[in-house]
Amino acid sequence: MSHPITPPVGAPVPGWQPRPRPEPVTLAGVHVRVEPLTSARYSDLYAATCGDGDDDLWTYRPVDRPTSLPTLWMHLAGVLGSPTDVTFALVPTTGPAAGTAAGIASYLRVEPAHGQIEVGGILLSRVLQRTAAATEAIHLLMRHAFDDLGYRRFEWKCDSLNEPSRRAAARLGFAYEGRFRNHLVVKGRNRDTDWFSVTDAEWPAVRAAHERWLDPANFDDRGRQRAALSEATASIRP
Repeated sequence: MSHPITPPVGAPVPGWQPRPRPEPVTLAGVHVRVEPLTSARYSDLYAATCGDGDDDLWTYRPVDRPTSLPTLWMHLAGVLGSPTDVTFALVPTTGPAAGTAAGIASYLRVEPAHGQIEVGGILLSRVLQRTAAATEAIHLLMRHAFDDLGYRRFEWKCDSLNEPSRRAAARLGFAYEGRFRNHLVVKGRNRDTDWFSVTDAEWPAVRAAHERWLDPANFDDRGRQRAALSEATASIRP
């Protein structure tokens, strides 16, 4: 007598309940403050990201570089108009841009029922790129999603041709999950999208790597890193 074969199913998630939606909150670090974006920061962002030599900062964004403050205002007003996304201004507290908004990042594709959240829409001015403040800003957003809100999955996505974003994801400890071909049409051009993630099981190791890198002892008197973050996260991935 044959017995029915039980198909495989996923592991139980004990006590799972949908997670709360993220709210506009302020997250304070040593090098940066992540605060809800408001129109009070638009002038800062225009000065920081919309100069004549800043076209490349907008290459992978859905719009070209705004050439006037009203144009940037309209773009960011549309971003803030999303009923589901939460967008933050990144305000360094150290360095030449201290106290001014030098970038933005958003919580996107939030799915409370499944505990999934994405960081995206990242725009970093030149003064913020490759700084401890930029790394700490992403760390604070990840920590809030995992530790405060209890999400299970934190995503990073980028145009497959955006090599700096791909390198940043790896440096931050995200796992590469694959490429969605012909995923979007952006500015009339095809976009293949690369997906990366960190899960809640991986987060403690990723968090510890971030914290080791952000430790003041990791920087010399000139603010130069002694050990790279990629070294701290290398052991997390096979």
